Amino acid sequence: MTKRRDFSEFNAKLEKHIERLPDYAQRAQEKLQRYFPPADEAGGKPQQNGRTQRGPVSPPPVPRRPSAPAAFSAVAGQVPAVAEVRAKWQRWNEPSAKHQRRVRRTSRVLTLWVLVTILFGVLTVLTATGLLGGAVAGPEIGQAVFSGFATLVFGTFSVRTGMRLRELKKVELPAAPSGPPPLPAAGSAAREPMERLAESEASLRELLKQLSVPTSLGTTAVPEVSVADARATADEAARALRGLADRIQAIERGRNSAPERERSALQAAIAKLREQLDDGIEGYGGLVAAAGRAVAASSDGMVTSREALTDATDRLAGLALALKDLG
Repeated sequence: MTKRRDFSEFNAKLEKHIERLPDYAQRAQEKLQRYFPPADEAGGKPQQNGRTQRGPVSPPPVPRRPSAPAAFSAVAGQVPAVAEVRAKWQRWNEPSAKHQRRVRRTSRVLTLWVLVTILFGVLTVLTATGLLGGAVAGPEIGQAVFSGFATLVFGTFSVRTGMRLRELKKVELPAAPSGPPPLPAAGSAAREPMERLAESEASLRELLKQLSVPTSLGTTAVPEVSVADARATADEAARALRGLADRIQAIERGRNSAPERERSALQAAIAKLREQLDDGIEGYGGLVAAAGRAVAASSDGMVTSREALTDATDRLAGLALALKDLG
């Protein structure tokens, strides 16, 4: 007969740890606040003697973990090899790339069918005329019939594949939407300006879209010609700014490979180009601000910001021309 186990000692230890759970939680909260001290404006009290005096405040929120796609995007933006692999994968899955691969496969299959058809056709002619094996006898007649049947079958395949290839070449695919250009490496001097440029481009795109929407009277606060001019000038300026960023990255790669005594001069050139890039981003931001004022004025029924948008467009056009001259 088995003895019944005594769990009284185990229950006592468990109750003891349960009673100390609030102490454990308080210690964990204090350790968290060492790394995330509560700000004064958020309701916490200033730190004194290395400890935080706090009243009945709630524990700091636990930061949310980024999702897998967001984490992959962050890594792809910082690691050039991952960004390159991701760009190649996107180009591989584009509809135009898939269509081109389908056309190439169909063309290769058509070539194969045509060659096989020609081969069996020649074999049929040689067998039927007696040039292959002398006089036409019973076996040669059967071989000629088989070759003729094979020629007919593969000829049919060739015609069908040719028609399929013709249909594929007539297909007109819509232009694939161009994604945002890849950002420079995380340690590059051009990374932060290019991030600001991408944000400004998104803001300007939305503002110009708002300016293109007609009001209840059927008119727009800013003429469509001015909006199109601003959009074209912004695109040209963005290309010039990205060209300047490419120059900075090229000089950075040369600096990393240059001898130590030559790096100071290259670093000075990078700093000068970075100043020009910052000026260009600031000019682009002036166009974004003018577009925002135009949208705000149009909502009030005024058109006083039309001249401001035109002036900002002209200034940005001059800046883009200057940047192109530098390149």
